[in-house]
Amino acid sequence: MGYLPIENYGVIGNLRTVALVGINGSIDWFCFPNFDSPSVFGAILDDRKGGRFRIAPASADGVALKQMYWPDTNVLVTRFLSDQGVAEIIDYMPVGVPRGPGFHGLIRHVRVVRGRVAFRLECYPAFNYGRDPHRTELVNGGAKFLSGKLSLALASDRPLTRDGDGVVLDFSLGAEETLSFELHGLEPNCGDQPVGVSEQEGNTLFEQTVDYWHDWLSHCTYTGRWREEVQRSALVLKLLVFDPTGAILAAPTCSLPEAIGGTRNWDYRYTWLRDAAFTVYSLIRIGFTEEAARFMEWVDARCRELADDRGLQVLYGIDGRHDVPEETLDHLEGYRGSAPVRIGNGACNQLQLDIYGELMDSVYLSNKYGTPISYEMWSNLRRLMNWLCDNWKQKDEAIWEVRSGRQNFVYSRVMCWVAFDRALRLAEKRSFPADRERWLSARDEIYGEIQKCGWSEGRNAFIQHYGSESLDASALIMPLVFFMSPTDPRMTSTIDAIRKPPSQRGLVSDSLVYRYNVEESPDGLRGKEGTFNMCTFWLVEALTRAGKVDRSRLADARLIFERMLSYANHLGLFAEQTGPRGEALGNFPQAFTHLALISAAFNLNRALGGES
Repeated sequence: MGYLPIENYGVIGNLRTVALVGINGSIDWFCFPNFDSPSVFGAILDDRKGGRFRIAPASADGVALKQMYWPDTNVLVTRFLSDQGVAEIIDYMPVGVPRGPGFHGLIRHVRVVRGRVAFRLECYPAFNYGRDPHRTELVNGGAKFLSGKLSLALASDRPLTRDGDGVVLDFSLGAEETLSFELHGLEPNCGDQPVGVSEQEGNTLFEQTVDYWHDWLSHCTYTGRWREEVQRSALVLKLLVFDPTGAILAAPTCSLPEAIGGTRNWDYRYTWLRDAAFTVYSLIRIGFTEEAARFMEWVDARCRELADDRGLQVLYGIDGRHDVPEETLDHLEGYRGSAPVRIGNGACNQLQLDIYGELMDSVYLSNKYGTPISYEMWSNLRRLMNWLCDNWKQKDEAIWEVRSGRQNFVYSRVMCWVAFDRALRLAEKRSFPADRERWLSARDEIYGEIQKCGWSEGRNAFIQHYGSESLDASALIMPLVFFMSPTDPRMTSTIDAIRKPPSQRGLVSDSLVYRYNVEESPDGLRGKEGTFNMCTFWLVEALTRAGKVDRSRLADARLIFERMLSYANHLGLFAEQTGPRGEALGNFPQAFTHLALISAAFNLNRALGGES
């Protein structure tokens, strides 16, 4: 069939896993039963071997394709419009429903609005990333797909036809006629009949699912400009919460490339402390505190597992496991030939000292706006802060997870400062016992060291790491975490240096921001990458804060923000990066991007004189 652009997908989910649904009606990514389970449909990583579940008009001639979300939900509607008829597929995963039929499945409801439309269904599972064989059995009410470790059932009211290891169905519907299909896990010894849902049960599941999303979104306190974009971003972030544990994913996909044909292909279906902490911050900002409380419980569990002489890992499995070994799937060609396809992530073994700053900032805010933390959790955090006192001077791989060796990265030092600063504030606010003098000494030493070693007189800017003369967009975080005043001459000159085009050693191209110059600052990987969406929103926020004194910077912030919104896909979704033609690159949808959008919108709206 060929690969769809990454931006031509929508996402549905049930707080355990997600599916990517193409604008052509094809589900090309679906891991089951959990986010980090092996894929069942993975055509987005190999068009021939990955597996897909497609429902679409039998003929694509003259058919216009549209997608939208059912208002204020994660229920996706894919529409097919032609002179012969108009049809739509409503895709969703039931959520917020009692255990029973359809509890943990995927429902595709086909409906014709006018005319008569001929459809073709094709369902070709490829278990375990296409590595495990399976057998297909046709039974009354649908089909079974049976593999060694996992089995699925496809419930259908019309008889399916076996086609190799998959099934197909040709059918047509007239105006107001409907047909539903349900894919779900198959329990052992369930007999011949796939357990499907009746039409009445399906209507109830749909209504309950819509009600769940409406009820959740009703807790949003944001009423300012760009409300629709902020709420869509919140809905995306909620989809990335693993409900059984409260863990928060970085993204629900793996190995979508940062450059087409390149090797920068990573698995983001895990919980990075950094990404999750930023997510908590953004959700708290707009009224969602339950997710913060659940994540704090997850963090507390990780802290309880610590040895006295060790810090936290960079990332964990969504169930809290420590080991997520990185491997390549050489039998898959990768998205549009972008190999290798990687699962697991070797960054779990890196040292990234910045994670303590993001963590302590989210703990501080959760305690302030959500549920106060327990004494036991504070005791574990206190132990972590003392570990950081002994280790903050180490070189590390930092936020961008370079594979070129450790450095004294300025961003990591700034976030270590944040860690001690927030720990001191929290101890004071809650009157917790703390090693105040030791933490205060470390905080002040870090501040002085950054101003001395992290500043380049030649570049008139903060640089990537000590001894470097290269810029890094992560410096934009400084005013956002109150390390620097947004109007400090050192900060404004850093912003100005970053805003120059790459040809002038800057990092901005048509308002979009690169993380760093990969040619000037080698990161141990081959190839190039796109602009990094989160960094563009960081630039907006840094300019917004500086704009309180210089209104021209505020005007620039708004223009850059509006331009950035234009790079969202047709559903308001963002990937990790944006390519030279405005295409989405990297894993999709990306928590980093959507959480940064929320934060930038919140602060920009307030600076423009709006209510939040």
